Amino acid sequence: MSEAADVRPSTTRPTAAASASSIDVSKRDLTLDLARVFCVLLVVVIHLLMVGVGAGSDGAIEVSRPLEAQPWFAPATWAGQIMPLFFVVGGFASITAWRSLVRRGGSGTDYVRNRVLRLAQPALPLFVFYVVVIGGARLLDVDPSLVDVAVVGAASPLWFLASYTLCQALVPWMAGWHTRAPRATLGVLLVGVVVVDAARYSTAVTEIGLLNLLFVWLLVQQIGFWYADGWFAARRWWTLVLMAAIAYAALVPLTDAGPYSIDMLGNLNPPTLPLVALAVAQACVLRLLRPVLARIMNTHAARGVVFVLGTRLMTVYLWHLPVILIVSGAALLVPVASPAPASPAWWWSRPIAFVVVLALVFAVSFVVARWEAPRMLGATPSTVVVAAATVLAFVPPFAVMEWYMDLPIAILGSVLLAIAVLVLGRGRADTVSRGVDAAV
Repeated sequence: MSEAADVRPSTTRPTAAASASSIDVSKRDLTLDLARVFCVLLVVVIHLLMVGVGAGSDGAIEVSRPLEAQPWFAPATWAGQIMPLFFVVGGFASITAWRSLVRRGGSGTDYVRNRVLRLAQPALPLFVFYVVVIGGARLLDVDPSLVDVAVVGAASPLWFLASYTLCQALVPWMAGWHTRAPRATLGVLLVGVVVVDAARYSTAVTEIGLLNLLFVWLLVQQIGFWYADGWFAARRWWTLVLMAAIAYAALVPLTDAGPYSIDMLGNLNPPTLPLVALAVAQACVLRLLRPVLARIMNTHAARGVVFVLGTRLMTVYLWHLPVILIVSGAALLVPVASPAPASPAWWWSRPIAFVVVLALVFAVSFVVARWEAPRMLGATPSTVVVAAATVLAFVPPFAVMEWYMDLPIAILGSVLLAIAVLVLGRGRADTVSRGVDAAV
């Protein structure tokens, strides 16, 4: 999810596949690495506040959502829903990596193979984990309703993999369209968003909104392309402030007179037009904060933290909710460590819980982060094979997004992801340059 390259002299000529995993470091904007880490850590904080595990009056374990019960929660999501920013930053990183690959003689198939593999690899052990957990719970005759609540909640962030895999698979095509007609690209995608939303809300058929997995997130990704081109950098500060203000102000009629939820989490799956407004506002704010972020990234401490977390960012994102639930469940064994959810003591315990969860996720990363690490790749398979593997990688997280995690989906997802990783990762090691190293 972050990108870096270390290019050293080599006596072996790098293949296109190897080039696909590297980008030009001289073009790197470290403030975006900081923004990416901030986004993921904020997601961890929000989920820590949303998950309350306690004992009911009958002694049974109950799972609640304390944060959502707060009267200020819905308005707070206008600032706290930062997934559009993540796709903007991802768009910047994607087009930068794509252009670097093209300069090295790589192809669209090389790009898609590498990016999809980097998303499928870390997802595979997580799906296997759910097979073990759900299967084990059934064998031990654990209350199925409790298992369902825990697993459905813990697996909910997997929607991101479906959406991001889709966007990454289309980067070569969208980058070409952006180069030829950048304004028309934005216009067509925006019209698509509006038409899909109109059809969805006028017919009350929610499934129509799934088309906006394409239109909304591709449009937000394109905003990242514009950011990479320097469009936001060329705007005066007051222009960016005005644009952000207009974008946020647009949310008022959209959520008041329009059909959209005032809670931005309610506009997430399927994605809707308000997320586009948030993306524009957040891109402007990111650019306005760039001088401050640059000063922070000029410190060794900040670079060290961002580097360490950046190399494990997908692991942190995918595994933090399972760890949160495990920690919360274990705390029930120690009464003083498990105050009643939403109580003052519970709120005050959240910073401690954050440190504990982050430490445990970091420990987990030593076991599973090898699946996030870059691989030395051989010759790229054919376009048809890469396209088929991309579909296999997309289906499991999409199935979780639509039907929630359960044992059949966990098993199917493990199989499909294993096939995708095997197909995309194959190749002869002797065809790969030893001089190219990368981290995403």
